[in-house]
Parts: sequence; structure tokens; C-alpha cells
Amino acid sequence: MRLGVFVAYWPWFTYNEQVALARQADRLGFDSVWVAEGYGQEAVAILGALSAVTERIKLGSGILQIPARQPAAAATAAATLDRISGGRLLLGLGLSGPQVSEGWYGVPFTAPLRRTREYVEIVRKACSGERLTFSGREWTIPSEGGLGLGKPLRMLGDGPVQDRIPIYLGVGGPKTVEQCGEIADGWFPFLFSPEHAEMLTEPLLRGLANAGRDRSTMTVATAVPAAVHADLDTARDLVRPLLAFYLGGMGSKDKNFYTELAVRYGHGASARACQDRFLAGDRSGAEAALTPELIDLVSIAATPATLEKNVARFADAGVDTLVVVPFGDRPAVLDALAAVAT
Repeated sequence: MRLGVFVAYWPWFTYNEQVALARQADRLGFDSVWVAEGYGQEAVAILGALSAVTERIKLGSGILQIPARQPAAAATAAATLDRISGGRLLLGLGLSGPQVSEGWYGVPFTAPLRRTREYVEIVRKACSGERLTFSGREWTIPSEGGLGLGKPLRMLGDGPVQDRIPIYLGVGGPKTVEQCGEIADGWFPFLFSPEHAEMLTEPLLRGLANAGRDRSTMTVATAVPAAVHADLDTARDLVRPLLAFYLGGMGSKDKNFYTELAVRYGHGASARACQDRFLAGDRSGAEAALTPELIDLVSIAATPATLEKNVARFADAGVDTLVVVPFGDRPAVLDALAAVAT
């Protein structure tokens, strides 16, 4: 199992921390560094900056948000990042959720399966160097209407270094995960429970089978909050804020993909209590509502003595790349993981 580091987005990580951790992970031999995109930090700019201060580590977008840019713009950004990094880009894409798509980008959260499938197809075609034409239900290129002057264009310049930039999808629902198995090169889940790996990966394997593909053609790279401390409860407390933010606030009361996932794990009571308190403005109460059992299920909260066993849970569950979101003494977490991996 390969190691990656997720430097997320502001305010969870400062820009200086993102740079320092990327450089450290590069020195330690980590496989990849991943950058998120939210309503405050744009991932392409950060990945470009990291490409200039690292040498060999792969650069992953975790994720570029589909409602944020047209597919040809995503292809242009991907080709640019791949070119300036010497062919190191891993292109993670995702729809985000209704709250962000509609509340920030002003894009209706409709037809998620079709929008994702068409988007991926357009990105791949644009990066291939072909003249770009597409006739779908979500996008038509060249566009219809307007001045009627659009014509099929080919990407200028040399394009990406890689013949095929790997595309990862940040999805979690059974139908979207199945489609990921059909059309993507990688799956980038969050709040992945190794103890429920069979349930979580079943639709992925079904999608692979639908497309006549083997499991070896798919990379599972899961983002996992991680903290290492001599006191186990302190380690758990270090990852509580991020977990509470996603379980409590990343969505509405009736539509939160992460809360729904916790319900599927059998920890609905804890997740719902967290959500109720978070939406009421009680963030500390939301964090406190998370039980140790739920925290341990979806994160690596470990002591130095239990870290190796915690990491092995994900390897045993079939995870190909463990992408840690470090908390507490972040450089020490990376050092500890590198030591375990070797």
C-alpha cells in the first residue's frame, strides 16, 4: 500500500503548511500529495505551486469540483499541471454536494451520474489532442445558439505529458461508485471504513465488471484523518473537528452524504447527534457527540504502539493508496507513517 498526504484546503491547513508537508512527503518517498477545493481555496493554483517545490511526488486534486468550471477548462488546467510537473498529475473530480454546488457555484445539483460521465468523457477527449466535439444532454461542444461561430478546436501546445492522465472520482453513493468502476482510473473516497470494505467496494467491483475491467485497473486512494499521540483519547480529539465538520455541516439536515454513510455503518445515533448540534451552532457539542467507536472506524487515531496495526487495517481492506490528513504534530505524523511503511 502506497502512502499519500492530503493537505486539504484553508482553513484546515495554511499555505505554508501545505508547502512544507508536500516537500517533506516528497523527501520521505510518499507516493502522492493531494489538494482539495472548497469555497475559499482553488486547487489548481495550489497544485501549481507545489509542482515547483517538489521533484518526484505525484500531485493529486482531491477534488476539482465539477460545478466550478466547464469540462474543457478542467482539461486545460489538467494538461497545464501535468506539463509543468513533468507528468505527475492525478486528476480527481467530483460534484461536491447540493449545498456547495447550488449555494456557492449557482449550479443545480441535478443528474449527477450523467453530468459526471459526460464531464469525464469531454476532459479525456480534450486532453487527447483531438478536435473537441461533443453532443450530450448536459454539454454540447461547439455550443448551439449564440453567434453560431463556434468550431471544433484542438488543444494548443504540447498538451499533457502523460498519454492518459489518471482520473479519480470522489464519490460515495452506490450508483456513483458503480459508475466510477465503469469510467474512472481511481476512486477517492472519504470516511472509508475498512471494516465495511466489502459493502463499500461491491458497487465498484460491479462497475468494473460491467465495463469488462479487472480490479488491477482501478486505484483505491482513500483520504483518512490521522493523528498520533501517546494518549489515545487525545489522538481522537485531534481528528474530531474535521469529522464533525463533514458529518455535521457538509450538507443539509436531510441531505448529507457523510451522515448517511455513518448510518450505513450502524453509527447513525452518533452521526445524527453530531449533525443536530452542528446545525444548531454548537460545534464543540458536535465534536463531543462523536463516539470513540465511530472515530476509530473512519480515521487513524493511534498511539505510536498502535499505529502500524491501524495502518494495516486499510491495507488488508484493499486500499491501494492511504492518503492521510495529518492532525496534531503534522510533520511527526508523516515521519511516523514513513517509519511504519518501511
